[in-house]
Amino acid sequence: MAAYHSCALVALSTTLLFLLCASSFSLASAKGGFSVDLIHRDSPKSPFYNPSLTPSQRLANALGRSINRLNHFSTAASSLSQHGPNQVEATLIMNRGEYLMEASIGSPPFPIKAIADTGSDLIWTQCKPCPSCYQQTDPLFDPKRSSTYKTLPCSSNQCASLNGTCSSSNCRYSVGYGDGSHSRGEYAQETLTLGSTTGRNVALPKTLIGCGHDNNGTFDEKSSGIVGLGGGNESLITQLGASIDGKFSHCLVSIQSQAKTTSKLNFGTNAVVSGSEVVSTPIVQGLYPSGTTLTFFPSDFYANLEAEVDKAIGRERVDVPNVPLSLCYKSSESEAEFKAPTLTVHFIGADVKLDAAHTFVRATEEAVCFAFAPTRSISIYGNLSQMDFLVGYDKKKQTVSFKPTDCTK
Repeated sequence: MAAYHSCALVALSTTLLFLLCASSFSLASAKGGFSVDLIHRDSPKSPFYNPSLTPSQRLANALGRSINRLNHFSTAASSLSQHGPNQVEATLIMNRGEYLMEASIGSPPFPIKAIADTGSDLIWTQCKPCPSCYQQTDPLFDPKRSSTYKTLPCSSNQCASLNGTCSSSNCRYSVGYGDGSHSRGEYAQETLTLGSTTGRNVALPKTLIGCGHDNNGTFDEKSSGIVGLGGGNESLITQLGASIDGKFSHCLVSIQSQAKTTSKLNFGTNAVVSGSEVVSTPIVQGLYPSGTTLTFFPSDFYANLEAEVDKAIGRERVDVPNVPLSLCYKSSESEAEFKAPTLTVHFIGADVKLDAAHTFVRATEEAVCFAFAPTRSISIYGNLSQMDFLVGYDKKKQTVSFKPTDCTK
């Protein structure tokens, strides 16, 4: 088939959900490396799991979340063109996460659930008192009950570097998202504890967090905040700093997998991506965070790509109700057995080859669909395309690396 090259910026889509929960545990240092489990939001282990839904309905919901996120990207892009970059630099885009991980906050540890993604920075949770909070299923975090909670003084150098504002001698934050959601509250230092796959949880004392007292918008009632894995000063990755040498990676188990293993998020020495099959590309700092199941390309580019894929497959197309994908075929074969051309995604300095398991998804028991879609906004390299790849981020080198991997092992 013909080779198509796109010059559009592609944002890596890796939105996660942190499941922060209390348990009995032993503690280990973050220095060196450690890994944590990631649980897909549609997994039976997830608090978002709905047992009444069929696999096709869960897929349709995931695709719908992808489309909604893309619409939020378009809204932010429109704001940028109307108001200029200086006025929207602090505007982030609210994402619905697809994965969960275990951790805890405070002393004694307090269970919370927080959306996390690689495109935002601040770690925040809803806190008591909360005169203007969205409805939350779980109890709110009460900083008065934690022996390690300490507000950030307004007079501190750290407050000035964070562009915080002053109120009652405390350093305050305000963050807005492209869909109109917001969080406002006070900066504080608190102990964050991550659940390692070794069984020895990793305590992170004096972690900078936001304690939100005014939070509203499109937040889910089963989540209580956001954990940022971006490149800013407030992000978890930056705060872990030298202890992880600026490295983290993830390995997402295929949604087609029948294995009971979970995906993994790795830090430090555990996050190193090496070997002869590794390809790397520079990280481009942009205005837009990521987080979609699908991969999106510009409309004209996508139209050419779809035509070539359809030509190479040569089967009769079918329409699948309630699935927002245009290229679908009748097939009872597994995605791995479905005959489709290998696609190569050309990043700068890195060619990533995708087989049918990465490019087609089972929409119903009798149909599979191309897991790519058109956009008039930015291009996004979605989660489905990253499954069964070890994807590593190196903040020091400013690179993203890819290695084909069986993420069930």
